Amino acid sequence: MIDFHNGSLFKLNPCRPEEVGPTVAPLMLHGELIVSSYKTVRDFVVFTDKRIIAVNVQGLTGKKRDFSSLPYAKVQAWSVETAGTLDLDAELELWFSGLGKVRFEFKGNSDIIRLSHMIAGYVL
Repeated sequence: MIDFHNGSLFKLNPCRPEEVGPTVAPLMLHGELIVSSYKTVRDFVVFTDKRIIAVNVQGLTGKKRDFSSLPYAKVQAWSVETAGTLDLDAELELWFSGLGKVRFEFKGNSDIIRLSHMIAGYVL
């Protein structure tokens, strides 16, 4: 489970859903679609049309994985920070009812505004 007090996933890069989809497919509902996906060296985050699935790969072999399912229905607020000239990373912070805050840090080539717009469509 994501540590909501220090919950951060750093330096996420956009990736094709086909790269991470098979790992989360057993968790997804019938008809649930991957909208966007991002990964670090080992961990990854999948934004579906119903929730965010954060996957923390653990252990030396990477066979042990922690899956955190974060439904949009529990999002109370969110904040985006776009990449700048010197600070090349973008950030997304989400506050979940009864759980706390999660922060995702994206490489500058990520379209954080599009991601925020997508979340707004599911939350509002």
